[in-house]
Amino acid sequence: MTITESLAGSGTRTEGQRWTPRLWGVLAVLCAVLFLDGLDVSMVGVALPSIGAELGLSTTSLQWIVNGYVLGYGGLLLLGGRTADLLGRRRVFLIALGVFTVASLIGGLVDDGTLLIATRFVKGLAAAFTAPTAMSILTTTFAEGPARNRALSIFTVFGASGYSSGLILGGLLTSLGWRWTFLVPVPLALAALVAGWVLIPRDRAAADGGHDLIGAVTLTAGMLLSVYAVVTAPERGWTDPLTIGVAVLAVLSLAGFVVAESRVRHPLVRLGIFRIGSIVRANLSMVSLLGSYVSFQFLMTIYLQDVLHWEPLRMALALLPAGLLVAFGSPFMGRLIDRYGTAPLIVTAMVSLSAGYLWFLATAGDRPGYLLTVLPAMLLLGGGFAFGFSSIMAQATDGIADSEQGLASGLVQSSGQVGTALVLAVVTAILGATTATAADFASFRPGVGLVTAVAVGGLVLNLVPLFSLLGRHRAA
Repeated sequence: MTITESLAGSGTRTEGQRWTPRLWGVLAVLCAVLFLDGLDVSMVGVALPSIGAELGLSTTSLQWIVNGYVLGYGGLLLLGGRTADLLGRRRVFLIALGVFTVASLIGGLVDDGTLLIATRFVKGLAAAFTAPTAMSILTTTFAEGPARNRALSIFTVFGASGYSSGLILGGLLTSLGWRWTFLVPVPLALAALVAGWVLIPRDRAAADGGHDLIGAVTLTAGMLLSVYAVVTAPERGWTDPLTIGVAVLAVLSLAGFVVAESRVRHPLVRLGIFRIGSIVRANLSMVSLLGSYVSFQFLMTIYLQDVLHWEPLRMALALLPAGLLVAFGSPFMGRLIDRYGTAPLIVTAMVSLSAGYLWFLATAGDRPGYLLTVLPAMLLLGGGFAFGFSSIMAQATDGIADSEQGLASGLVQSSGQVGTALVLAVVTAILGATTATAADFASFRPGVGLVTAVAVGGLVLNLVPLFSLLGRHRAA
């Protein structure tokens, strides 16, 4: 029995207007997990300087607290989504959430930098299974159309709220001790685990498929090696023999994966999904959205704290308007998707993002002012994220059978994570090649220029098919 059938059996009609308390409870559990993911990422980012000071970590080691999470998360996202389809979404979701909870607890108690990085890697692995599984539970529970669009908009609110709350909580908790940034999510994760056990209906593993061992090994190896090559390249150098060697191994592994999937009877990933134009555009759009947004916030965090010497809480408050706009704007996205479709909203998002970065570059000068430069840019970026995230996720899963919803959601989230790692790696390399003065923004300008180019690329990608569609309508 699928989740949808189980909920329907209890009298729930996801296609209509009536949502039962249990259905709301399932959505709340899924939103809580996304909230925790956003909370974790932003709180740890704010706490990094304090962690480095107490544990005596170098800048290189400190980066691995972030990169370890990205390596586990980005490397296994696609496998995590497909595993949920094959082994049962409820089972995979609860096990991964339990691992995430334990890793959070251990991370707040360790006194060794290597162990802390290890816990971050394990949390990334767990999130690689919880994130796409939560998304696939949502898309198989809520029927495609208004019900799913409404649920997606609520889902997005909690992700943005988690990230925004993490900025503020990270600043407050770091003043008490960085360990609290790891320990505070533990009771929230435990509550979500218990609620998920009670509320999420049991589902069955797939009747066939799931025996593609070669595909699983080559995909995991290829993704892990790809992300590892990307996140270590700024430190080692893009032409370093180890970087090149790892990249070559990644390409060979992924090539082996493609060959295996084209020959086995029940492939882990059906390659035909990559022939659907709207899904390919959604994945590339997620690269543009997250790659530019996260990289810009990284640049601003470094500039405001390390160059202007702002306190963590002040820095968090400066970046908060973008998150607030996402949190308050996302609830309306479901209605807009119902009315206009995903394509126009994604274009609107990319226009807003591109305008935000261009405004920042045009007005920043040698020292960006908050009211003239930072605040308007953050509002435009928040608007872009609010319009873009729900629309891209809806486009990435529209028209996909329930049996492949985990694959589709894992694919788009993998694209976002790996794309973010790539853009951030290049931005970090550019920043490392320049020298920042006491209050000079010039060394950060090339990085912002790259971020702008990524956003504009996403805009062009989505304008071309939209103009083509308009042209066909006029010709008809």
